[in-house]
Amino acid sequence: MYLSQLKAGGVICRQGEVARIVPGFSSTFDLAKAALAAKVSLADLIAKQGEGDKVDLAALAAGGKLDCPVRHPDAAHMFLTGTGLTHTGSASARDSMHADTAGMSDSMKMFRMGLEGGKPKDGAWGVQPEWFYKGTGVNAVAPLDGLESPSFALDGGEEPEIAGFYVIDTDGTPVRIGFTLANEFSDHVTEKINYLYLAHSKLRPASFGPELLVGDLPANINGTSKILRDGKTVWEKPFLSGEDNMSHTIANLEYHHFKYGLFCQPGDLHVHMFGTATLSFADGFKTEAGDVFEVSAPEFGLPLQNPLVVAEETPFAVKKI
Repeated sequence: MYLSQLKAGGVICRQGEVARIVPGFSSTFDLAKAALAAKVSLADLIAKQGEGDKVDLAALAAGGKLDCPVRHPDAAHMFLTGTGLTHTGSASARDSMHADTAGMSDSMKMFRMGLEGGKPKDGAWGVQPEWFYKGTGVNAVAPLDGLESPSFALDGGEEPEIAGFYVIDTDGTPVRIGFTLANEFSDHVTEKINYLYLAHSKLRPASFGPELLVGDLPANINGTSKILRDGKTVWEKPFLSGEDNMSHTIANLEYHHFKYGLFCQPGDLHVHMFGTATLSFADGFKTEAGDVFEVSAPEFGLPLQNPLVVAEETPFAVKKI
């Protein structure tokens, strides 16, 4: 089962090839909260609502009518975060950026920690991963909308990932709604200067969708990341995700995010990205304004596309009262 959110209001449920409006709800966020309040699954609540009108989901997506699959009505209560060095093969690009004279960067050391302790036995928690913050819901970008690189950025590059969406229940318990494709847009040139600039490089928008997969994440995901320029593919590479291709379990990554009480405030929405092993930057590719990023995987339905936009400089001065 897949869910999509209309920008104009409305929830779409796709099962198989048939997509229908979910009657009675204007947002996926409200749908999830209602399911929690009623103590039923999303599938059961949707079935109870009855069959809504059929829609052409692909046409809606192509027309830019779809939003992020889940969005909080107050952007300040939607948090975008992620983990890095979580996929087998993900350390090579980072290590080439940050290798030290001893021959092993801190990135490679952390990656090896994940290989050795990121998949603990049931009932135990493994080593904690690298963690980063991308901002609030202000930075959550819908499919086909622009991923804006700041005027001061040194680069704007894609990171094809899987993201989990979580709502915090009234008792402070994180509840996973589902998974989507994500483009964890970053500034890799800034990061390459020094790995301590990673935090700066991640304070960029990220895009999600168009469809939210409700249920467990497939263990083996075979996706494709590509960049189009003037309608032609100028860079393309497969990417792998799912636990079969990761050095951490999803449960371990979730634990190390939600172990902080700060992230368990009732009513908040969290979007957590699980990392990648594929970057065009690692191949020496230089993106340009107007390039279109595309992330796709059969398990997630429609592809995620976003153009690269470069912001104009906006000078400012800090004021005082």
